[in-house]
Amino acid sequence: MKLPARAAGVLLHPTSLPGPNGLGDLGPSAYHFVDWLQGAGQSVWQWLPTTPPDGTGSPYQSPSAFAGSPLMVALEPLVERGWLTDLALPEDGWPTDRADFGAVGAWRLAALRSAAAGFAARATAGERAELQRWAGSQRAWLDDYALFMALETLHAGAPWWRWAAGLRCREAAALAAAREQLAEEIAFWTFLQWCFDSQLAALKAYANARGVALMGDLPIFVAHHSVDCWARPELFYLDTQDQPTIVAGAPPDPLGPEGQHWGNPLYRWDRMAEDGYAWWIARLQRAMQLADLFRIDHFRGFAAYWAIPAESPTALAGAWQPGPGLALFQALRAALGELPIVAEDLGVITPDVAQLLADCGYPGMRVLLFAFGGDATHSYLPHHHVPGTVAYTGTHDTDTARGWWNTASAAERRFAASYLPAGEHDIHWGLVRAACNSVAKLAIFPLQDVLGLGSEHRMNIPGTSTGNWGWRFDWDMVGPEPGRVLGLISAASGRAPFSLLERALAR
Repeated sequence: MKLPARAAGVLLHPTSLPGPNGLGDLGPSAYHFVDWLQGAGQSVWQWLPTTPPDGTGSPYQSPSAFAGSPLMVALEPLVERGWLTDLALPEDGWPTDRADFGAVGAWRLAALRSAAAGFAARATAGERAELQRWAGSQRAWLDDYALFMALETLHAGAPWWRWAAGLRCREAAALAAAREQLAEEIAFWTFLQWCFDSQLAALKAYANARGVALMGDLPIFVAHHSVDCWARPELFYLDTQDQPTIVAGAPPDPLGPEGQHWGNPLYRWDRMAEDGYAWWIARLQRAMQLADLFRIDHFRGFAAYWAIPAESPTALAGAWQPGPGLALFQALRAALGELPIVAEDLGVITPDVAQLLADCGYPGMRVLLFAFGGDATHSYLPHHHVPGTVAYTGTHDTDTARGWWNTASAAERRFAASYLPAGEHDIHWGLVRAACNSVAKLAIFPLQDVLGLGSEHRMNIPGTSTGNWGWRFDWDMVGPEPGRVLGLISAASGRAPFSLLERALAR
């Protein structure tokens, strides 16, 4: 789907949507949100990664770089198709303000197992053929993923490097025996991925028909306990015991004197280059099946990445190592053509990163919450934006606009109040208006900023391991006013049909 010359959108992960089943998914509320976006003149719905999350709910530590999250599979369509007949909610229901990924995940997985059994017993010949056709088209990643998840279930969640040697080292005889022994479990995980893809394709078609593009998110790194490391260990810095020797993170800075220790295994870029970056080509090809455009996370890591010795508890002992640079993106372009990528170019941006971004021609990000810490020369201020950027009020990692105002320094508040102008009660609209009035081709706002919510509604606090990713909203929090005002601001800045403004002025 082609975006307008100037567009606007909202950042909201589907798990934050309302609904009775413990967390948001690809079901009815997702379609309702598309309608809301259309009514507010928005052209983009930005998500976080749709890959399976880890136990804390983080989609940035996934067991697969290719699979979709089973927790995002909507249960209502499975009931409608007659595969799921008993959807019993807990007696008191699920909390509506936050998702408990552990409890809800276990409940939803049990419901999905019932649906898979119902499919096996009652699916039509056409439905079975549809599943088989889809599985055949995804075999390059699906076979390993379904087997990996079946083996993880067999081993009660133990990581792959603790499995028996034959399975850990992927000996052909051991894998063949496992496929035969675990055929039913493999079929279950295959069924889940088919449901995910089918539901996402239907939602994407619905959104596109209403002028809304889906914007995905591609993390740069993968988790150690992942099918990606298990299936291709030679592509990562692992020792003879399959443990990382160096891991990913970020260097110390004024906000984090010990840096950030993410723990992801790092790529052997030299080995990836040997086959023309085939793994990355396959990964981005898969990403484009699921979204119209996508943000690529931690873009600076492609120029140079912070490599931390695995035994180090902090990032202090890390050092910069060269990334693949332009060669990776030239290989991607040769294989896949021009890609609709937004580069997350935040953090320590050195000249080599700026040059790589310029050589690739991808738009970078300008986050307005970071713009008021200096003076009028700050590059994130809208008067310094250029068309090849995306203007954000904030991101999933920042505080909300209202939360930022409440904790900002007096100097930052004075600067923002003069520049926007806005204050305590309308800072969120001041930032939205400034982003919309920027020359950036695209402006994005977290839903929390559109609703004017405080810090208690933020999605993630970087550097913390608990209490993140679970935020949800309720339609009662929205009402008609935020969508109306967002539509007016977007229309007045050329990011939405001007008829939205004309109709309002004619009232």
